[in-house]
Amino acid sequence: MAFSAVSVLRGPGELSAMTVEVVKRMFTRPFQFREFVEQAWFITSVTLMPTILVSIPFGAVISLQVGNLTGQLGAQSFAGATAVLAVVREAAPIAAALIIAGAAGSAICSDMGARKIREEIDAMEVLGVDPIERLVVPRVVATMFVALMIIGIVIGAGIGGGYFFTVIIQGGSAGAFLSSFTALASLTDLYIAIIKAVVFGGMAAIVGAYKGLNAGGGPSGVGRAVNESVIVAFMLLFFINAVITAIYFQVVPPPGL
Repeated sequence: MAFSAVSVLRGPGELSAMTVEVVKRMFTRPFQFREFVEQAWFITSVTLMPTILVSIPFGAVISLQVGNLTGQLGAQSFAGATAVLAVVREAAPIAAALIIAGAAGSAICSDMGARKIREEIDAMEVLGVDPIERLVVPRVVATMFVALMIIGIVIGAGIGGGYFFTVIIQGGSAGAFLSSFTALASLTDLYIAIIKAVVFGGMAAIVGAYKGLNAGGGPSGVGRAVNESVIVAFMLLFFINAVITAIYFQVVPPPGL
């Protein structure tokens, strides 16, 4: 029983320790700027097209649901406010997090796992090079930076889709849609969405790097590590989202009409 309890707690404990170590190394020199640029470009290349392809139908579905709901309640003039609120506060950070965890996190995990089974990580440690400082920190910072860019695309697509389906398809008023933006949402909602995207991106990268650095058993072990990294990242992202949202509602109460 003691061995089982230790086994259950070892993974979360090591992941937490690695998270603390990565955060500390972000603010220490030297920072691997070249590695950061290369990884930011790589992560952008694997996430940009999925983001664009997901954002368009994603915004359309939210807009249709919000438009139908406001129409049933007789509050179609607030369609713009509810669409912005749904997209900015919750939908965009979650969509960006899923894309980052599924594409960028798995890519980081496979890269770290391949280096691990080729014994590159062991060779770096023998030479006195810290893998976390040299490889993990630039990838985490790059993922956070790309997540910040991606959420802008998702928000733009969501609001644009809301305008198209509410005004063009359902015949709503363009003036009412645009003027109601600030009725329910505020700049603090945008700020919290940006914070969520950055936190989600960093956590997905850390989980991917942790699973990759602990991969074993050859190529099949790397494949299992990639699957585990995606699942763990999704679970953590939804948990962190609930915690941040609960804290946000306590600190910034929603405005009334």
